[in-house]
Amino acid sequence: MERKLTAILCADVYGYSRLMGEDEEATLQTLSAYRKIIDGLIETHRGRFVNSAGDSVLAEFTSVVEAVNCAVEIQSALKAENQALPLERRMQLRIGVNLGDVMVEGNQIYGDGVNVAARLESLAEPGGICLSGVVHDQVKGRLAFTYQDLGAQVVKNIADPVQVWRVILDRTPSGVEIARQRRGYSRGGLLSLTGVAIVASTILVIQHVSFKPPRTHASIPQQNPHPNPLPQSFRSARDRLRGRGAETLTLPSIPSIAVLPFTDLSGDPQQEYFSDGISNQLIEDLSRLQGLFVIARNSSFAYKGKSTSEHEVGQELGVKYVLEGNVRKANDRVRIGVELVDAGSGMEMWTQRFDRPLQNIFAVQDEIVRDVVTTAGLIFKVDQLNAPHWAESHSTDNLVAFDDYLRAQGYVWRSTKEDNEQARDWANKAIGLDPRFAHAQALVGWTYLNDGWNQWGLDSQADFALAREFAKKALALDDSEASALALVAELDWLQGQPDQAVVDGRRAVDINPNYAFGYLALADALSNDQRPKEAFDAVEKAIRLDPAGRGFYSFQLGNSYVQRGLYKEGIPILKMHLSAYPNSLVGHSALLIAYIDLGLDAEAKAEAAEIMRISPHFVVPPADNNAWHQHVLADFRKAGLK
Repeated sequence: MERKLTAILCADVYGYSRLMGEDEEATLQTLSAYRKIIDGLIETHRGRFVNSAGDSVLAEFTSVVEAVNCAVEIQSALKAENQALPLERRMQLRIGVNLGDVMVEGNQIYGDGVNVAARLESLAEPGGICLSGVVHDQVKGRLAFTYQDLGAQVVKNIADPVQVWRVILDRTPSGVEIARQRRGYSRGGLLSLTGVAIVASTILVIQHVSFKPPRTHASIPQQNPHPNPLPQSFRSARDRLRGRGAETLTLPSIPSIAVLPFTDLSGDPQQEYFSDGISNQLIEDLSRLQGLFVIARNSSFAYKGKSTSEHEVGQELGVKYVLEGNVRKANDRVRIGVELVDAGSGMEMWTQRFDRPLQNIFAVQDEIVRDVVTTAGLIFKVDQLNAPHWAESHSTDNLVAFDDYLRAQGYVWRSTKEDNEQARDWANKAIGLDPRFAHAQALVGWTYLNDGWNQWGLDSQADFALAREFAKKALALDDSEASALALVAELDWLQGQPDQAVVDGRRAVDINPNYAFGYLALADALSNDQRPKEAFDAVEKAIRLDPAGRGFYSFQLGNSYVQRGLYKEGIPILKMHLSAYPNSLVGHSALLIAYIDLGLDAEAKAEAAEIMRISPHFVVPPADNNAWHQHVLADFRKAGLK
């Protein structure tokens, strides 16, 4: 077989599945038009089109310079074409360029040279280009572009780390810098007076509460267009708080299940992380299956240590089936007992005992999931367990790394600064043992987001940058890692890219339709993209998947009312959020806006006092030219904030 050295360009359409799902005909028309542009530019730069699989393109060039020039011109041309399309219909490519040895068979090329180009493409941002180190070395003195060193990246199915460089296609400010300019921040002004942490908290407040047209008559509430706008699960929680009987949640139209935390039989409280981790992994594995409704970990784990019947669990969470069990880990063996119960009748549908070497734990998990979906009447879905994304769902075959990851999960859910640091330490240990462990890479990213969001570190923006770095590593290893996509979505809107945040949030829930945090990330993105009604719908889905987390999600729900001018409806929901999270800066801020716009000045000043209690150095930023920003900032000042 012939071998040769060639420059390889790999490209694919970012978010192609979402675009096809929303409008197949329009997507194919756009793709066809863009392919003509791409093919023409490949020919212009003396390249050869190799093949295309749906939304992807593979081409080769005899010149590295021509390959990079072609990539830049493709992105420039498609950016211009996208200006004529609505944001949600825009088609963006990611491109990777590598120089490597390939095998030639007929018109096709194969080998690591092609594989590296494909991995570079997956590391690129939508509309962006990533180069291998050898390509950068060849073009850095020949082409008038600027490059950013992304360091050595570990990528899937490539033995050695790949040095990666990003082509900077323009010199416009970053999303964060643009957001600061729009809000009137300057290095010599607010930053020097109050510090980075205060700026970060103020940005979060403005972004969460300020995207809504100003009301001309604050004392006249808008008519509520929804006769009963609260999600059923939220109305149930409200009724419980008011001492009324809560309504039973309606069963989904598809089979539904809650996985309760497995009981640890070791007798050692230090081993509970393992039984909790097994339960959580089963939730994650089942969640990835289409056609199955799976309650989120937060709500399932609310029953840990409680004596509750399966019937009560089914009623309170609105599911047909309950999966429960016990775990004993001793020496090099693991014993797991599992049973699947019909919550309505209390009938035991299936029970199984596993006594296996600890190294077989992944096979045991797969077997449990397979038996559950078969017993629950999902036989026609079992073929999904053989799909590529399922095979990679465990993300590691290193048992010690997996154990460290389970420990990290146990800490990250506790939501304190110290536990967050412990979670990062354990996840980093897992990565040290297996750098290709995508779940662990994503978890480290979430710990940095937690640091930035809660201002636990010295520089929130630096924390956000680290969070994005680990999210990109996770996605390079496994582009179906939903938690990494949700993390990217949160970072997108935090850094001034709400439209891209919507794209990433939708992709996360497309991959995992039972991912409550994915819907939360999507809600944040939609809210900051000035789409409060859609944000409301996303929050509703999150609450249905995670009924016990109503207090957590109620900020997004209450804020969506505030953004739509439905202040009276939003106030009790925000109060519920604050009863669970009394130090929520954004919760108090949204409530302040509602009170001011209803003319309730005394209540607004009480919320202002709470804001100063939480953040004693809180400073209202200067007003910019945005009318609604000015309105919000005027409300802050009216409430006594300076």
